[in-house]
Amino acid sequence: MFLTLLKKELFIEFRSREVILSMLIFGLSIILVFAFTSNVSKVIVTNYAPGMFWIMVLLVTVLGVHRSFSYEKEFDAFSLLISSPIDRGLIYLAKWISGFIFLTIMEAIVIIPFFKFLLIEYPSDLLLSVVTTLLINLAIMSVASLVSGIAMRANLSEVLVPILFFPLVSPVVIAASKISAGILAGEPYQLWQIWLLIVISIIVIFSLVGYTLFDFITEE
Repeated sequence: MFLTLLKKELFIEFRSREVILSMLIFGLSIILVFAFTSNVSKVIVTNYAPGMFWIMVLLVTVLGVHRSFSYEKEFDAFSLLISSPIDRGLIYLAKWISGFIFLTIMEAIVIIPFFKFLLIEYPSDLLLSVVTTLLINLAIMSVASLVSGIAMRANLSEVLVPILFFPLVSPVVIAASKISAGILAGEPYQLWQIWLLIVISIIVIFSLVGYTLFDFITEE
């Protein structure tokens, strides 16, 4: 059942070409703004690059985070979905994982232009960078999926989502910036492991809360 729900969510995520295109253009536009306004030394750019990148990721996420819920709400498909005899927690998990996959693909597209335009060297430990990035993406989408579910039934849900999302996801952004900065600087794991533990804790907390309370959140 979970795989069926995940396939449905991925289909919704990738069927809207205009949303995907707008997210990519928006992300690349932010990169260009950073590149042409950061007329400072390479050291300073490298120090601020992780924060720039994760802020860009958050802004792009907000554009698409409410997409699957809004499509289902528009055609009243979500009411049919939650009335079916399935565990509603699986609906949350499917939206979380599909959003994670979509976000990771978006990042994979914009990461090379980000490094090229800002003239930043790639991290020496690429495997560690990929693993930590995937964990951060899981944390971001665990928050985003829960917030979207909460805001879905509001009349101005597209306004409510960023109001709820940004404060809740702030610890993830701070931790992500610290982790990425440490990896780019070649710092040992011990200097930024606490931030990684924060990211993992957020994944555990929000995934458990989302899975457990999604039944209550989506109650008619």
